[in-house]
Amino acid sequence: MTDDSGAVATEIDSGPPLEGGDDGARPMRADARRNNERLIAAARKVFAEQGGGASMEAIAKEAGVGAGTLYRHFPMRIDLVEAVYRDEVDKLTSDAEKFVAEEDPWEAMVSWLQAFVRYTSSKRTFLSELHEAFEKNPELRVRSRERIESAIDTVLIPAQEAGVVRTDLDGSDLMQLISAMCMSATLTPEQSSRLLLVIQDGLRPPQ
Repeated sequence: MTDDSGAVATEIDSGPPLEGGDDGARPMRADARRNNERLIAAARKVFAEQGGGASMEAIAKEAGVGAGTLYRHFPMRIDLVEAVYRDEVDKLTSDAEKFVAEEDPWEAMVSWLQAFVRYTSSKRTFLSELHEAFEKNPELRVRSRERIESAIDTVLIPAQEAGVVRTDLDGSDLMQLISAMCMSATLTPEQSSRLLLVIQDGLRPPQ
């Protein structure tokens, strides 16, 4: 398993400004934000169907915009890959909070593990591009891994406090366990489901 498995196994027209935040970047206009979200969603879909080598033109077509609009949002292909990745890490983080709020501790834990498996599976279609993004922006990998580990704690700690998950492991242990499974190039969906059940059994407190 590579060092970045946890992050793998983790944004207009006037340019690609980020949402306003601590870095002082100006907020996006509402229409720009909608276009940005549409392009990221289209890129995710096209990458899943065609792989990392999908053309920018195919992504623009899927989003229903011209190529010029796409390039104004994301001047370089790597910018779009990074935006898709950031968006998926955002979802993984928000999913943890949603599951804890809406489900009992054990079900929240299981739901998030399933979401993590889906997240890592989607990365296989553009792994080389994602590694290029990590090389261009090392902080992306570090920060994304930190956010994913925080998401693990969001679901793990309540489950441990409820007595439904063993207490002799932490988020790092769980990351090592599930990432090793997810990073296998030969893993099939059926095998993934079986192994996830085995992992869930192992999370139960010893009798």
